[in-house]
Amino acid sequence: MKYIKISILCFCALFLSCTGKQKNNILVSSPNKLIKVEFKLLENGEPAYWVTYKNEEVIKKSTLGFDLKDNPPFKTDFKIIRSNIRSFNETWEMPWGEQKEVENKYNELKVELQETSELNRKLNIVFRIYDDGVGFRYEFPKQKKLEEVFITEENTAFNLTGNHKVWWIPGDWDIYEHLYNTTNFSEINAKGKAEHPNLAQTYIPENAVNTPVTMKTDKGLYVSFHEAALVDYSGMTLKVDTVNYKMKSVLVGSENVDYKVKRTVPFKTPWRTIQINDTAGDLIESKLIVNLNEPNKLSDISWFKPTKYTGIWWEMHLGKSSWDMASGKHGATTENTKAYIDFSSKNNIGAVLVEGWNTGWEHWIGFEDREGVFDFVTPYSDYNLQEVVRYGKEKGVEIMMHHETSAATQTYEKQQDTAYALMQNLGIHTVKTGYVGKILPKGEYHHGQYMVNQYNNAIIKAAKYQVAINAHEPIKATGLRRTYPNTISREGLRGQEFNAWASDGGNPPEHLTIVAFTRMLAGPIDYTPGIFDIKFNKWKKENQVNTTIAQQLALYVVIYSPVQMAADLIENYEGNPAFQFIKDVGVDWQQTKVINGEIGEFVTIARKERNSENWFVGGITDENSRGMTIDFNFLSPNITYIATIYKDGEQAHWNNNPTDIIIQNKEITNQSKLNLKLAEGGGFAISLKPKKQ
Repeated sequence: MKYIKISILCFCALFLSCTGKQKNNILVSSPNKLIKVEFKLLENGEPAYWVTYKNEEVIKKSTLGFDLKDNPPFKTDFKIIRSNIRSFNETWEMPWGEQKEVENKYNELKVELQETSELNRKLNIVFRIYDDGVGFRYEFPKQKKLEEVFITEENTAFNLTGNHKVWWIPGDWDIYEHLYNTTNFSEINAKGKAEHPNLAQTYIPENAVNTPVTMKTDKGLYVSFHEAALVDYSGMTLKVDTVNYKMKSVLVGSENVDYKVKRTVPFKTPWRTIQINDTAGDLIESKLIVNLNEPNKLSDISWFKPTKYTGIWWEMHLGKSSWDMASGKHGATTENTKAYIDFSSKNNIGAVLVEGWNTGWEHWIGFEDREGVFDFVTPYSDYNLQEVVRYGKEKGVEIMMHHETSAATQTYEKQQDTAYALMQNLGIHTVKTGYVGKILPKGEYHHGQYMVNQYNNAIIKAAKYQVAINAHEPIKATGLRRTYPNTISREGLRGQEFNAWASDGGNPPEHLTIVAFTRMLAGPIDYTPGIFDIKFNKWKKENQVNTTIAQQLALYVVIYSPVQMAADLIENYEGNPAFQFIKDVGVDWQQTKVINGEIGEFVTIARKERNSENWFVGGITDENSRGMTIDFNFLSPNITYIATIYKDGEQAHWNNNPTDIIIQNKEITNQSKLNLKLAEGGGFAISLKPKKQ
């Protein structure tokens, strides 16, 4: 990794001595002085914190601590034995991402605590205060009286200042694929979402929400709660007290043990994060989550290239073909794959995903014991893996591997070396993994410590074979892409496939106008955009995509991922002039600017392509039509751009006329403004390329 600027300043504040008697309250602010965190020990020695923004309270008095197995609670009778404040400022470079250079600038408070009781156990709490939010975590330092910790619950509180508007999904221990709800905090009813006909598995034990969870206060402030650097720990949900407007961490557990986290001391917990911004768009531009992760641990990531891809995938969801061979309509054949390779080669698309290529799909779901079903190296007889890889290389197209584990974790763990070695031998650098179904071994949940380690260990092992992972049915993204940039994308939301088979009508038009300000704050999303056959009457008349075709184009800019799928059947792209935008649009960005946005209503994002002067703009709206003026002041001065504008037609409507689209060219400079009308469930996409002189 290239470091451009680093400066560190450690100091003891005037009100604080690093030795001797310590005060019980400490105040530290963000570099711009707008966010302040106060730490204090209450009368009973319990740690507590407050957060203000522009001198207005954002988080009221909130306490911190743990419940431990076979140990007294770890949350009272503390004294401060040492504390220090330091400032840090660096600029680091993303090997790929939404922007090239990232400023990591914060003030840090570290408080070292020790119990006054005879146990004398120690606990450190570290706060990092940025201009756009706060991260804090616990550190269990090395100590004689606490060598191994069994955490039964983490008691991190977030006490709110009012009945905020909230965009949330339930605190499901097993899946993130719920539709987002928009309610006041007092109306959150997570357990009411427990029975869901379209989910493969679900478990919601508390009235809790999953993170990121985003809120808007009565005063118009935007606040989002999440976590960063989730390593060897359990995923965090937030239990809500809808009467007193409070949240408290509830870690995902296991049916197999009577604790939620097991760690050997010393160790550090994940960061608990609070993003605080004046506008909704600032939430998207924030890099708080990735900044709280450790720097790149991979010496070389040049073998991974951000790319667009097609694939043998959507046709299975439509019922045109199947994953298994026994059905008689197997999709992953050598012939079919070559057709996708040919199409991709012709259209500036760098890879082809092939699902259903390996044996075992007849038994992958619906069976109690799924261990040993897949081996990840043996293809069906009608799929010649070596030949399609050879043919792809001849055409300049990489094959994207697929490993569906069927949540049989022990099988996958045992066979990873063999599977990744095969990929390395064939020159395949990207794999899409899946974990559909209830986790095996029984009693584990997708988001508990066991599975956090499964996902993260797979990333670490894959890196040794120069393999990047796009994980589906994953643990939440928490910025580890900075530390291990071969963790390139993941699902972790209700994706495009729900439009093809869900019985509830699919994803509503507002869905992605919420996702951009919630799930996308965690990291890249493999949403699989680009469906042109909106109604797919030939295959499933009862289902459809609930957007216009112009919005499908806009998603390549709005929903970020370094791997973007042209998800539709390739025959639906042939001869359609709108496909030109998918051919042109970038996947790796020098700069990102959120032009406008309101959660659940609309959002417009502009991104500048790395290694070129090309810009791309995408805007989407919910079920409401709206006018919008785009100011191009973000463009480079003294350059005239040729803009190709893909916008909703006059009669466009997500349901009544979704494929009505207008394509026009226009000269644009950084002094230009453009008025656009977005149809119900619609959007627009613009490519901007410098005019040739």
